[in-house]
Amino acid sequence: MSTLIHSVRVLGSTIPPGTAAAWVLLDAGRVAAVGDGGDRPVADEVVDGGGGCLVPGFVDIHGHGGGGATYDDGPDAVRAGRALHLAHGTTRAVVSLVTASLDEMAARAAMVADACAADPTVLGSHLEGPFLDPGHKGAHTAGRLRAPDAASVDLLLEAGRGTIRQVTLAPELPGADDAIRRFTEAGVVVAVGHTDADATAAHRAFDAGATVLTHAFNAMRGIHHRAPGPVVAALRDDRVTLEVIADGVHVDLELVATLFAAARDRIALVTDAMAAAGAADGRYRLGGLGVTVSDGVARLDDGGSIAGSTLTQDAAIRRVAGAGVPLTDAVAAATSIPAAAIGRPDLGRLDIGSIGDAVLLDDALEVRRVWVAGEPV
Repeated sequence: MSTLIHSVRVLGSTIPPGTAAAWVLLDAGRVAAVGDGGDRPVADEVVDGGGGCLVPGFVDIHGHGGGGATYDDGPDAVRAGRALHLAHGTTRAVVSLVTASLDEMAARAAMVADACAADPTVLGSHLEGPFLDPGHKGAHTAGRLRAPDAASVDLLLEAGRGTIRQVTLAPELPGADDAIRRFTEAGVVVAVGHTDADATAAHRAFDAGATVLTHAFNAMRGIHHRAPGPVVAALRDDRVTLEVIADGVHVDLELVATLFAAARDRIALVTDAMAAAGAADGRYRLGGLGVTVSDGVARLDDGGSIAGSTLTQDAAIRRVAGAGVPLTDAVAAATSIPAAAIGRPDLGRLDIGSIGDAVLLDDALEVRRVWVAGEPV
């Protein structure tokens, strides 16, 4: 079925973003045509955008669940979490898995591989662990953290059957350099995170092949004028994409805006959402650890560390735009930039031939309609 969406401003396309009378035709699962007025093509369904914004479907490369479900808990949980985030415009997502035993992580990577085969909106898995620094563990079980070795890397790669998209590791751990090489040779994006690395160690990891910084500022050294740390190392390296959780809790929004000013084309908004996204405050578990969510903020019962977020990508865009970041940059950070970071440049755009994932936003940047591969959700 073809769909024409008209009377919109289109972002993420070759159409100038200020054109309020633009239109996009979705057909056969892709963007078939775009225009900025004049004669509109005939379509099976015609949607009046009412002067809102039509943007590419959001891509989240780091999230752990939502709608009351945690992705580690199996296929039903993945479906429930995806349904919640899909309603908020995240048309494609990487399923993040928290630290567990090596065998459990392998089984969960295999589960996500099955989910990819059943649902093309699932882009693969992100292994956030077990190769993390215990001193920066965040919401990960310390007793299950370990240094990487060839056998453990190969076990995970085999279990994922080519669907592991990203792995976060601490580059200062013994064996990290070899692990980065083995993962990248297998087509897996390596992210530096949950780490005690200084700037020198981070630069070494990026030279070895790491290309992402996991949730910048969180679970790593901060910026000091005599010790710039991994965030500055990432900002100084054009090969590196910086994940940012823009909920105003993990990172102050003024600092988020500063990151955009420094590297606007390398900032990827991520939710790091846990089960309470789109669900009520209360008691939850994440990676076997107790979590209490109060006023939308998730913290570990033991120690009080932040334990993921309750964020959705549409809310992240609203917060970033509200902090003064141009809307075009905020949208790119939730669409084309994270898609490119995991090797999917066919996503996150509304150019002719692109996959027909689209989100219609109203003037308040609230989600009105969502399409996946040209089909309405």
